[in-house]
Amino acid sequence: MESRRITALMSFFYLIILCGCTKRTDTVDAKMDKFINDLLSRMTLEEKIGQTVLYTSGYDVITGPTVDPNYKEYLKKGMVGGIFNAVGADYTRSLQKIAVEDTHLGIPLIFGYDVIHGQRTIFPIPLAESCSWDLEAMERSAKIAASEATAEGINWIYAPMVDISRDPRWGRVAEGAGEDVYLGSLIAAARVKGFQGNSMSDYNTVVACVKHYAAYGATMAGRDYNTVDMSLNELWNTFLPPFKAALDAGCGTIMTSFNDLNGIPATGNKYLLKDILRDKWNFNGFVVTDYTSINEIIPHGYAGDEKHSAEIAMNAGVDMDMQGGAYMNHLKTLVEEGKVYEKEVTEAARAILRIKYKLGLFEDPYRYCDAGREKTDILTAGNKEAARDMARKSMVLLKNDNQTLPLKGDKSIALIGPLAKDQYEILGCWSAMGDRDTVPVSVYEGLTVAVGEKHISYARGCDIQSDDTKGFNEAVRIASKADVVVMVMGEFHNMSGENNSRTNLSLPGVQTDLLKAIKKTGKPMVLVLMNGRPLTINWEKENVDAILEAWFPGTMGGAAIADVLTGKYNPAGKLTMTFPQHVGQIPLFYNHKNTGRPFDPDDPQFAYGSKYWDVSNDPLYPFGHGLSYTTFSYSGITLSSKEMTEDNPIKVSVKLTNTGKYDGEEVVQLYTRDLVGSVTRPVKELKGFRKVFLKAGESQSIEFMLTADDLRFYNTNLEYICEPGDFHLFVGGSSETKIKTGFVLK
Repeated sequence: MESRRITALMSFFYLIILCGCTKRTDTVDAKMDKFINDLLSRMTLEEKIGQTVLYTSGYDVITGPTVDPNYKEYLKKGMVGGIFNAVGADYTRSLQKIAVEDTHLGIPLIFGYDVIHGQRTIFPIPLAESCSWDLEAMERSAKIAASEATAEGINWIYAPMVDISRDPRWGRVAEGAGEDVYLGSLIAAARVKGFQGNSMSDYNTVVACVKHYAAYGATMAGRDYNTVDMSLNELWNTFLPPFKAALDAGCGTIMTSFNDLNGIPATGNKYLLKDILRDKWNFNGFVVTDYTSINEIIPHGYAGDEKHSAEIAMNAGVDMDMQGGAYMNHLKTLVEEGKVYEKEVTEAARAILRIKYKLGLFEDPYRYCDAGREKTDILTAGNKEAARDMARKSMVLLKNDNQTLPLKGDKSIALIGPLAKDQYEILGCWSAMGDRDTVPVSVYEGLTVAVGEKHISYARGCDIQSDDTKGFNEAVRIASKADVVVMVMGEFHNMSGENNSRTNLSLPGVQTDLLKAIKKTGKPMVLVLMNGRPLTINWEKENVDAILEAWFPGTMGGAAIADVLTGKYNPAGKLTMTFPQHVGQIPLFYNHKNTGRPFDPDDPQFAYGSKYWDVSNDPLYPFGHGLSYTTFSYSGITLSSKEMTEDNPIKVSVKLTNTGKYDGEEVVQLYTRDLVGSVTRPVKELKGFRKVFLKAGESQSIEFMLTADDLRFYNTNLEYICEPGDFHLFVGGSSETKIKTGFVLK
């Protein structure tokens, strides 16, 4: 009864505060803090600890070693502050009812889930989305994911993943935005805005959780959970900015990473969690661990036992323990022993309660438990169309010799490959509640709708990963009779994502052997790739007529692929991660340093340049690369001034012309190079881009405004500065553009 009275009082107080208000103000913050202070004053130490405990319901994906089946009993005792992997309006309502009606203070739960690229309507994997270079489309994708998630009782999403990575062996590159810090930061902010909207308390928005803090993408050897060791200069210039961008966009929570950083596990790293996050960045949301990562401080060799690991994590600044039970089991004793101050526990609970307040849970604990929305707001026609549009925008045309694409409507097509009729792998990793069996559109279905079944013959040819070549003969037979061959190949969906690292980045199994067999027919051959990372496709590049990188495109992937293959949509995607020629080149990325002995390809006889004996330094496909069915030319690059000061930016102009026969889009990219610095600088850095649509034959002047702030970096003292000196400036359609001019920063 007391809990009901307190909950009613909370709701009344909350309504008074929010009446007539749609934006957070200082007044609302003050009243919120007063409300939470009052609530904290009523809470026992045990109840504060309870807010710091997060358990899985066991409903869906488990990504760690433990599941505690007693979570409902803990919940009834007020020992749990949040539940994850609980999906469904009725199910989450039943759990929320226990928290609100059966515990002392009736504090509502927060419900989390890994909604990485869609809830039921699955969008392309995030790496694919980043290749669209379309921030508005990515924000819309996140908005739809949040809407569908809230329809199923979820109000906390473990995304965006903003880890910069230059190592495609690491499976989690599929979840991020590639190798570039500038673009990655913009995408981080866009996705946060999509998830959280204008207010977390809206019925169709969630609180986002930016992850994995920090430097997880630099794990050694591309092996998941592995060690990270780097200079602070590299940490601040490359790996921290996307997190700062997400927090500046209002992201309410942040997740620690599994790795240790410079010898200290991220989950126990005071430098990351207090010195930077709280003190320097003034973050006032809450910090949650990844799955059992407090417990994993022990095998890292940084804590002697679970109690010690709980002490380290709380004192470092971790607010919520995901699944490990370390806080529930040991925090009370640690406070009594004086090893953890109660103030630390109180501040952790405060941070969690603030987010629950902003979600509107004290006003209406059941606001995300509307079973009616499960019938009306999920897999809608509008959501599917948005997913289709996002998928085609994400695809990158890597090669198109002899105008093999787009396919001509009257040509017969041999559709071959293990993924041609696939509906399962097409969703990619981390597909949340996406239906892999009946909902996804396969490439076969998409092409059949686009060109008619009579134009298509089909053979599987081979499996994704198998030595079986029994299907080759049938594949060769139908290819021989067709006008053009479309091969649909790639990876299993679970070859990428968490704990799915690879050392061989070629097409698995005998897929390349099948391509070689089809090549002998002499028929034009198109390769459609579905994969979660850059691949080493050297033979394919040399021998296949056209290559379309479709990634794992999601629910509407087959329809989107058909749109691109048939020319209904002119591809405009650009790579956000470099494709290597060989795994021995990794890490390979465009914005590398020059070294003291840079290799000069114009002087190959110089024996002591930085190079390989057996392969060139060049990528297979560079960052920013992507073709179109039309062509574009750049000319007339001009600067408003050859001199820039901190108060006087320069305007960069370039003439872009669509010189082909198709209307199309081009991503115009601007790069700079700081020629001399107090810290060595990269050979190129992306500083701006514009996605421009031009009709065939049309020209347009594309303008950028470049400021001194765009040239800032962290020096050896970790001061964020720009330094006077000479700069090169490049504009073009990829990071390998040679179109350049120069200016001086005074």
